[in-house]
Amino acid sequence: MKKTTAILLTLAAIASSLLTGCGGEDETIKVGALFAVTGGASFLGAPEARTADMLVEEINADGGVDGKMIELIIKDTAANPEKAISFAKQLIEEDKVVAIIGPSTSGETMQIKELCESYKTPLISCAAAEAIVDPVAKYVFKTPQKDSYVANWVFTTMKEMGIKNIGIVGANTGFGNAGLGQLEKYAPDYGINIIAKETYDKAATDLTAVLTKLKAKDVEAVVNWSIVPAQSIVPKNMKQLGMDVPLFQSHGFGNIKYAEAAGAAAEGIIFPAGQLLVAEKLPASHPQKEITTAYKTQYESKFNEPVSGFGGYAYDSIMLIVKAIEKTGSIERNDIRDGLESISGYAGASGVFNMSASDHNGLDMSSIEMLTVENGEFTLYK
Repeated sequence: MKKTTAILLTLAAIASSLLTGCGGEDETIKVGALFAVTGGASFLGAPEARTADMLVEEINADGGVDGKMIELIIKDTAANPEKAISFAKQLIEEDKVVAIIGPSTSGETMQIKELCESYKTPLISCAAAEAIVDPVAKYVFKTPQKDSYVANWVFTTMKEMGIKNIGIVGANTGFGNAGLGQLEKYAPDYGINIIAKETYDKAATDLTAVLTKLKAKDVEAVVNWSIVPAQSIVPKNMKQLGMDVPLFQSHGFGNIKYAEAAGAAAEGIIFPAGQLLVAEKLPASHPQKEITTAYKTQYESKFNEPVSGFGGYAYDSIMLIVKAIEKTGSIERNDIRDGLESISGYAGASGVFNMSASDHNGLDMSSIEMLTVENGEFTLYK
């Protein structure tokens, strides 16, 4: 009887370990990652994957987390929600990951949000839509700055410029639609009138027809909200149409490759983004100075390409998991979730994070600066 009881207790312990995603003392910390490494959102997912790999390699070389090595399992979703769902299930059920970082896009994240909730698996999204964390879901977090902060920064700048009547355009995606909604919500607070609104397909290669409609309304500025390659087409088409008005982009513009693709038409674009993109210009006293300059230097040296805000989102996602494990001393999924929710004062690549039960993003308005494109480079907007 005693032997049977012992066997049952052992089996129960094994089952509990599998459900919580926590193994023995010598096991690695399995972290899943869903990134759009290829496809239309590769300007997001590729730097995210490179950053995550680089950071995990560095952490493991320094002894891991509480003596345990991180095993990073990256899946390329190509920004396909169906792939994101399939890979998320695989990571949770087969790989037994303790947490998932990503996906790269808001649409994918919204598709797997409930899945992670049902499996009680922490998800730290690298996508920006505010709906990811509002309303708060117990196991879902995100590292990019909130859409509402971006909209408010754009309108603050417009008000300072004396702009009142604007046109807004965006990709017909989860991120694009959410962003346009934020613009419509906050415009009245700044006395700004949206006199034209258009959406376009994420695969569009010419937006002349869309922008012609805005030009006919005599808009004083244009806001484009997207993460797709069309971000580079908007400024080109505006230039071709002779639309000599300011172009504002969302924080989805935070990869210099978008500006490079737009060429000369990118000059003067105004957009909000995290301090990572201008790390070298931050004062020595800035709380993010050390982390942003170190990450920027390491990434650009290793990969021979400029750092992007998107890579910063992945950097923060990994580090938040590390901080959560260090806080709780556990690699069980529920404990990591609790640890994430209690993180405060962590200065990361995207801002200073102060998580709570009511805030699973943890950033505030100070996590954003207004930037512009000048001589083909990102710089502070003045």
